[in-house]
Amino acid sequence: MGDRTLRYEDNIAGSWYTDQKCILCSVCAELAPENFREAQTNDHDIVYKQPTSENEELQCLEAMEACPVEAIGNDGAP
Repeated sequence: MGDRTLRYEDNIAGSWYTDQKCILCSVCAELAPENFREAQTNDHDIVYKQPTSENEELQCLEAMEACPVEAIGNDGAP
């Protein structure tokens, strides 16, 4: 699971985020395209929209489980 102390600042505010372990494999963007995308710096993925539906939440959970470097976090904050 991601480490909020390593959270990228370009993630949108909210409980879901990517951290500095991200290797830009883009698995998250493939599994949850409504919530993850490549950062403008082209060196990591970010959460650009927090999930707003049960389906999006499930896709984000799937992305977190599939992340090969455990760079996706959810700190449970609203």
